Amino acid sequence: MNYISNTASETASNAVIETILSRSAAKYFDTNAVLSDDQIRDLVRIGTSAPTSFHLQNWRFIAVRTPEAKARLHPIAWKQPAILDAAVTFVIIGQLADASTVPARLAPVVEAGIMPAHLVPEWEAPARSLYDNQPQRQRDEAVRSATFGTAAIIYAARSLGLGSTPMIGFDAEAVHREFGLAEDEIPVMLLTVGPERSGNWPQKPRLPVADVLSFA
Repeated sequence: MNYISNTASETASNAVIETILSRSAAKYFDTNAVLSDDQIRDLVRIGTSAPTSFHLQNWRFIAVRTPEAKARLHPIAWKQPAILDAAVTFVIIGQLADASTVPARLAPVVEAGIMPAHLVPEWEAPARSLYDNQPQRQRDEAVRSATFGTAAIIYAARSLGLGSTPMIGFDAEAVHREFGLAEDEIPVMLLTVGPERSGNWPQKPRLPVADVLSFA
């Protein structure tokens, strides 16, 4: 059996790991800061590199960044100050897993020469077996995919010196209605992102690994 050998100092000096370990939820944002369209696009591009089942990519992101859009979101997001203060708040949307989209999602993969075309039906068939006529499983996958994408944006933002906070404090039905989500779309969470101002806490201590890990 092969083991990867890493000392504690090597782990601590890893930039990716340091980004993850130093992240904390930002409550206070620089209200004068803005993010450009390109900066927002880059964050979402990185977010969409996260894994999804059968390459479904069943997510969508609404970047709420204009004063008008923030004013629409603020009252249906429990009037949380970060909605108004942060440079952008993403409405993170998960789409119900739909196996019929597998061929279209895999077409660019085939075109890029990564997957041979004859494998596409071999992916679609088990996807249909997993999700067709399984509403709870479809919804679970929507939430899973959206959460993976959100996590990628959170750590990308941290690596760029930006704060972020995922939030579930909002009226889901009102967000669905106000921002025109489709019937198969779920507003999974909100994610505020932007330059921080002073007053935010560092990352809070976590449970010891021994309390949450067992070996089998």
